[in-house]
Amino acid sequence: MFTGIVEAVGRIVSRERGRDGVRIAVEAGKLELFDVAVGDSIAVSGCCLTVVQIAPPLLRFDVSGETVARTTGLRLNAAVNLERALRFSDRLGGHLMSGHVDGVGTVTAFAAADAGASAHRRLDVDVPHTLARYVAVKGSVAIDGVSLTTNGVAGTRFTVNLIPHTLAVTTLGTLGPGDTVNIEVDLIARYLERLREAR
Repeated sequence: MFTGIVEAVGRIVSRERGRDGVRIAVEAGKLELFDVAVGDSIAVSGCCLTVVQIAPPLLRFDVSGETVARTTGLRLNAAVNLERALRFSDRLGGHLMSGHVDGVGTVTAFAAADAGASAHRRLDVDVPHTLARYVAVKGSVAIDGVSLTTNGVAGTRFTVNLIPHTLAVTTLGTLGPGDTVNIEVDLIARYLERLREAR
């Protein structure tokens, strides 16, 4: 489990094809590696991946063909948001996330949040129709592994406000219209939908 509070921005420095997927090497940036071990889970731009090799400052991960097909952003030289798995003693600063990407969204707008001198930015994202029903105003959503609160929802489009701190410590500040992002909807919304269907 993860919280969507990004610990560091890393970079994919190699990407090699395998029999079923790819192996990537991530330069871990400022991520603390003293307690990271082979077999640990780390969210890489929202994707829960298993560490298969450690050679500081590099972490290597095997990414299955299924994950490659259902996510975006795991390309060579891409900057990626990194978060170690949640410990029971950690503060829950964002919201509970599984690191299982539900789908890919597309940025439709990224601009100043208001006409003043504020450094806040407004981000609009379109998601597949199958995911839109899980997104609610003032609900939680993860974009590239970052826990965010939605400010508005209209059809398949939702809006979030990004504060300067989030822009500075994640990859979201580099987004622009047309870019694709990994989306994980709120766990509670998914389970409520399943319970409703069962009735």
